Amino acid sequence: MKGRFFMRAYRIKIALKDTKPLIWRGVIVPAEITFKRLHDVIQFSMGWDDRYLYDFNIKEENLRITIDEEAIAEYELYSKKKLTKKNDPYGYISRMLEITPKLCSKVKIDKYLCEYRNIEYVYDFGDYWKHDITLEEVVEDYEYGYPTCIAGEGACPPEDVGGIPGYIAFLEAINDKNHPEHEKLKEWAGPYYKYTFDIKCTNTFMEDILKLKKVK
Repeated sequence: MKGRFFMRAYRIKIALKDTKPLIWRGVIVPAEITFKRLHDVIQFSMGWDDRYLYDFNIKEENLRITIDEEAIAEYELYSKKKLTKKNDPYGYISRMLEITPKLCSKVKIDKYLCEYRNIEYVYDFGDYWKHDITLEEVVEDYEYGYPTCIAGEGACPPEDVGGIPGYIAFLEAINDKNHPEHEKLKEWAGPYYKYTFDIKCTNTFMEDILKLKKVK
Protein backbone atom coordinates (compact mmCIF):
# COMPACT_ATOMS: atom_id res chain seq x y z
CA MET A 1 0.00 0.00 0.00
CA LYS A 2 1.31 3.43 -0.97
CA GLY A 3 2.71 5.42 1.95
CA ARG A 4 3.26 2.39 4.17
CA PHE A 5 6.53 0.68 4.92
CA PHE A 6 7.16 -2.78 6.26
CA MET A 7 10.06 -4.44 7.99
CA ARG A 8 11.26 -7.92 8.72
CA ALA A 9 10.32 -9.23 12.16
CA TYR A 10 10.27 -12.42 14.20
CA ARG A 11 7.38 -14.00 16.03
CA ILE A 12 8.89 -15.61 19.10
CA LYS A 13 7.63 -17.55 22.09
CA ILE A 14 9.06 -16.74 25.51
CA ALA A 15 8.48 -19.59 27.99
CA LEU A 16 9.50 -19.59 31.64
CA LYS A 17 10.91 -23.06 32.16
CA ASP A 18 9.58 -25.42 34.85
CA THR A 19 6.38 -23.44 35.49
CA LYS A 20 3.14 -25.44 35.65
CA PRO A 21 0.91 -24.31 34.05
CA LEU A 22 3.48 -22.82 31.69
CA ILE A 23 3.96 -19.06 31.87
CA TRP A 24 4.60 -17.83 28.35
CA ARG A 25 4.29 -14.91 25.94
CA GLY A 26 4.00 -14.69 22.16
CA VAL A 27 5.75 -11.56 20.90
CA ILE A 28 6.66 -10.03 17.54
CA VAL A 29 9.98 -8.16 17.52
CA PRO A 30 11.74 -6.23 14.73
CA ALA A 31 14.53 -8.37 13.28
CA GLU A 32 17.24 -5.70 13.64
CA ILE A 33 17.15 -5.39 17.43
CA THR A 34 20.05 -6.22 19.73
CA PHE A 35 20.02 -8.73 22.56
CA LYS A 36 19.78 -5.78 24.95
CA ARG A 37 16.50 -4.78 23.35
CA LEU A 38 15.33 -8.40 23.35
CA HIS A 39 16.03 -8.43 27.09
CA ASP A 40 13.85 -5.32 27.44
CA VAL A 41 11.07 -7.05 25.50
CA ILE A 42 11.25 -10.11 27.74
CA GLN A 43 11.20 -7.98 30.88
CA PHE A 44 8.13 -5.98 29.80
CA SER A 45 6.17 -8.83 28.26
CA MET A 46 6.79 -11.27 31.11
CA GLY A 47 6.38 -8.69 33.86
CA TRP A 48 9.84 -8.69 35.47
CA ASP A 49 11.24 -5.58 37.17
CA ASP A 50 14.68 -5.55 35.48
CA ARG A 51 16.63 -5.53 38.75
CA TYR A 52 19.29 -8.13 38.03
CA LEU A 53 21.95 -9.38 35.64
CA TYR A 54 21.10 -11.70 32.77
CA ASP A 55 22.59 -13.90 30.04
CA PHE A 56 21.59 -15.25 26.66
CA ASN A 57 23.31 -18.59 26.13
CA ILE A 58 24.20 -19.78 22.63
CA LYS A 59 25.35 -23.24 23.63
CA GLU A 60 26.15 -24.33 20.08
CA GLU A 61 28.91 -21.71 19.94
CA ASN A 62 29.93 -21.65 23.62
CA LEU A 63 28.78 -18.04 23.60
CA ARG A 64 27.39 -15.98 26.46
CA ILE A 65 25.70 -12.72 25.49
CA THR A 66 25.43 -10.71 28.67
CA ILE A 67 25.03 -7.38 30.45
CA ASP A 68 27.76 -8.47 32.90
CA GLU A 69 30.58 -6.09 31.91
CA GLU A 70 32.74 -7.30 34.81
CA ALA A 71 32.67 -10.85 33.41
CA ILE A 72 33.63 -9.55 29.96
CA ALA A 73 36.55 -7.57 31.39
CA GLU A 74 37.71 -10.62 33.34
CA TYR A 75 37.56 -12.77 30.20
CA GLU A 76 39.57 -10.23 28.20
CA LEU A 77 42.17 -10.00 30.95
CA TYR A 78 42.74 -13.74 31.38
CA SER A 79 42.51 -14.58 27.67
CA LYS A 80 45.74 -12.60 27.19
CA LYS A 81 47.62 -14.57 29.83
CA LYS A 82 49.48 -17.81 29.42
CA LEU A 83 47.89 -20.20 31.87
CA THR A 84 49.96 -22.70 33.80
CA LYS A 85 49.45 -25.02 36.75
CA LYS A 86 51.01 -22.33 38.86
CA ASN A 87 48.63 -19.49 38.03
CA ASP A 88 45.59 -21.73 37.37
CA PRO A 89 46.16 -24.81 39.58
CA TYR A 90 42.56 -26.03 39.53
CA GLY A 91 41.76 -25.11 35.93
CA TYR A 92 39.07 -22.65 36.97
CA ILE A 93 40.27 -19.92 34.62
CA SER A 94 40.70 -22.35 31.73
CA ARG A 95 37.12 -23.54 32.12
CA MET A 96 35.87 -19.98 32.35
CA LEU A 97 37.60 -19.14 29.07
CA GLU A 98 35.79 -21.95 27.27
CA ILE A 99 32.70 -19.71 27.02
CA THR A 100 33.11 -16.38 25.25
CA PRO A 101 31.11 -13.44 26.66
CA LYS A 102 29.86 -10.64 24.44
CA LEU A 103 28.11 -7.43 25.45
CA CYS A 104 24.38 -7.65 24.72
CA SER A 105 24.12 -4.10 23.38
CA LYS A 106 26.71 -4.90 20.68
CA VAL A 107 25.13 -8.08 19.26
CA LYS A 108 22.02 -8.34 17.10
CA ILE A 109 19.61 -11.23 17.43
CA ASP A 110 19.03 -12.04 13.76
CA LYS A 111 22.06 -14.24 13.08
CA TYR A 112 21.64 -16.43 16.14
CA LEU A 113 17.86 -16.64 16.24
CA CYS A 114 17.64 -17.63 12.58
CA GLU A 115 20.54 -20.07 12.85
CA TYR A 116 19.52 -21.93 16.01
CA ARG A 117 15.82 -20.98 16.46
CA ASN A 118 16.03 -21.57 20.21
CA ILE A 119 18.04 -19.54 22.74
CA GLU A 120 18.21 -19.79 26.51
CA TYR A 121 17.77 -16.61 28.54
CA VAL A 122 18.60 -16.55 32.25
CA TYR A 123 17.46 -13.67 34.44
CA ASP A 124 18.64 -13.11 38.04
CA PHE A 125 21.56 -15.40 38.82
CA GLY A 126 20.21 -15.87 42.36
CA ASP A 127 16.67 -17.06 41.64
CA TYR A 128 17.95 -18.24 38.23
CA TRP A 129 14.86 -17.87 36.06
CA LYS A 130 15.45 -19.80 32.83
CA HIS A 131 13.46 -18.94 29.72
CA ASP A 132 13.28 -20.66 26.35
CA ILE A 133 13.20 -18.16 23.48
CA THR A 134 11.90 -19.90 20.36
CA LEU A 135 11.59 -18.51 16.84
CA GLU A 136 8.17 -19.54 15.53
CA GLU A 137 7.82 -17.48 12.35
CA VAL A 138 9.62 -14.91 10.22
CA VAL A 139 7.30 -12.00 9.44
CA GLU A 140 8.27 -10.08 6.29
CA ASP A 141 5.61 -7.36 6.43
CA TYR A 142 5.67 -6.09 10.01
CA GLU A 143 4.50 -2.47 10.07
CA TYR A 144 5.67 -1.24 13.48
CA GLY A 145 9.03 -0.21 14.85
CA TYR A 146 8.31 -1.61 18.27
CA PRO A 147 7.50 -5.06 19.66
CA THR A 148 3.95 -6.27 20.23
CA CYS A 149 2.66 -9.03 22.45
CA ILE A 150 0.08 -11.15 20.63
CA ALA A 151 -0.64 -13.87 23.20
CA GLY A 152 0.32 -15.17 26.59
CA GLU A 153 -0.74 -17.03 29.68
CA GLY A 154 0.06 -16.80 33.37
CA ALA A 155 1.22 -14.04 35.68
CA CYS A 156 4.95 -13.52 36.16
CA PRO A 157 6.38 -14.66 39.52
CA PRO A 158 7.29 -11.89 41.96
CA GLU A 159 10.94 -10.88 42.14
CA ASP A 160 13.07 -12.47 44.90
CA VAL A 161 10.55 -15.22 45.58
CA GLY A 162 13.27 -17.88 45.57
CA GLY A 163 13.22 -19.32 42.07
CA ILE A 164 10.86 -22.10 41.01
CA PRO A 165 10.72 -23.83 44.46
CA GLY A 166 9.96 -20.53 46.17
CA TYR A 167 7.35 -19.66 43.56
CA ILE A 168 5.56 -22.98 44.07
CA ALA A 169 5.46 -22.33 47.82
CA PHE A 170 4.26 -18.78 47.19
CA LEU A 171 1.36 -19.98 45.02
CA GLU A 172 0.30 -22.55 47.60
CA ALA A 173 0.11 -19.87 50.27
CA ILE A 174 -1.34 -17.02 48.22
CA ASN A 175 -4.15 -19.22 46.79
CA ASP A 176 -5.21 -20.54 50.19
CA LYS A 177 -6.70 -17.98 52.57
CA ASN A 178 -6.31 -20.45 55.42
CA HIS A 179 -2.60 -20.93 54.82
CA PRO A 180 -0.56 -19.60 57.79
CA GLU A 181 1.66 -17.58 55.41
CA HIS A 182 -1.18 -16.20 53.27
CA GLU A 183 -1.48 -12.71 54.74
CA LYS A 184 2.26 -12.32 55.20
CA LEU A 185 3.03 -13.19 51.57
CA LYS A 186 0.15 -11.10 50.26
CA GLU A 187 1.60 -8.10 52.07
CA TRP A 188 5.12 -9.00 50.87
CA ALA A 189 4.00 -9.19 47.22
CA GLY A 190 2.51 -5.72 47.59
CA PRO A 191 -0.42 -3.95 45.95
CA TYR A 192 1.29 -3.67 42.57
CA TYR A 193 1.93 -7.37 42.07
CA LYS A 194 -0.23 -8.68 39.21
CA TYR A 195 -1.94 -12.02 39.66
CA THR A 196 -3.07 -12.19 36.02
CA PHE A 197 -1.52 -11.36 32.66
CA ASP A 198 -2.81 -8.13 31.10
CA ILE A 199 -1.89 -8.09 27.40
CA LYS A 200 -3.39 -4.65 26.76
CA CYS A 201 -1.33 -3.03 29.53
CA THR A 202 1.76 -4.89 28.36
CA ASN A 203 1.44 -3.57 24.81
CA THR A 204 0.81 -0.02 26.00
CA PHE A 205 4.08 -0.07 27.95
CA MET A 206 6.05 -1.66 25.13
CA GLU A 207 4.83 0.82 22.54
CA ASP A 208 5.51 3.81 24.76
CA ILE A 209 8.90 2.72 26.08
CA LEU A 210 10.38 0.34 23.51
CA LYS A 211 9.38 2.25 20.41
CA LEU A 212 12.15 2.54 17.84
CA LYS A 213 10.17 4.20 15.08
CA LYS A 214 6.51 3.91 14.33
CA VAL A 215 6.08 3.22 10.65
CA LYS A 216 3.05 4.81 9.05
